[in-house]
Amino acid sequence: MAETASGRISYVEHGSGPVALFVHGVLLNGFLWRNQLAHLGDVRRCIAVDLLAHGDTEIEATQDVSVTANAKMLAQFLDALKIGRVDLVGNDSGGGIAQIFTALYPEHVRSLTLTDCDVHDNWPPEAFKPFLAMAAAGGLPGAVNAVLADKSVYRSPQALGPAYEHPEQVADDTIETYLRPHVRSRQRTHDLERFLAAFDCGHTVAVEARLKALKTPTLVVWGTDDVYFDVKWSHWLAGTIPGTRRRVEFEGARLFFPEERWQQFNEELQAHWKTAAELEPREKTEQEETHGARR
Repeated sequence: MAETASGRISYVEHGSGPVALFVHGVLLNGFLWRNQLAHLGDVRRCIAVDLLAHGDTEIEATQDVSVTANAKMLAQFLDALKIGRVDLVGNDSGGGIAQIFTALYPEHVRSLTLTDCDVHDNWPPEAFKPFLAMAAAGGLPGAVNAVLADKSVYRSPQALGPAYEHPEQVADDTIETYLRPHVRSRQRTHDLERFLAAFDCGHTVAVEARLKALKTPTLVVWGTDDVYFDVKWSHWLAGTIPGTRRRVEFEGARLFFPEERWQQFNEELQAHWKTAAELEPREKTEQEETHGARR
């Protein structure tokens, strides 16, 4: 746990070297990144956090749990661990949070990787709105408990089946790890309800101008069969962020491909981190030269 002004932030880490920070999305937790932590520890100190209102992170009952509040929490988290810069990786709403974090705290980000995620005014995506409406109507506790009682519901087209290329392969233990924290107490369920109620594209639209000025080396990796986040949003990101070095499509992949296609994704991450490291000295030199010319 890391003690911050936003609460006691739960995280797991593995490996050594420069820090890579992984940010999950709604309903899940840091367990999403287990295959990144397990297999990239030889090149990075890999850290996966549990967001506010998720996993084992502990927060106050009345605090802000919006995506911008989560971005600010990440800055506090890095300060608490005395970490300066990270290779930031985000998925789903965690990708939206990663955009906000990088826009607000570019000095903390060595490189940025965005996978299928909330972008600009596509937050929440149309396909997720029925779930939000159900939660707003008070149905969240019953829905989560029903899924935990019958894990096949999680894999169904009516639940999170569409987020996976092979939902039938999602293990019961994985579902338990993701969802059980949300019903450990009524307060934890209410925290998730508040997180969902705070979904608003205003958070990402507000940082558009900063993204357009962002020179941080950026990788955009997108699944082509995602009902939530169309491939067009990967083009929007690549066209908006001038630091984008590469945009990659995983044919047939869906939202949670960092879990399903981890080998392929890890290869892209390692190549991106290597490129970003090679660019860094040159960019520093260019900045120093520009600064000298202005003096």
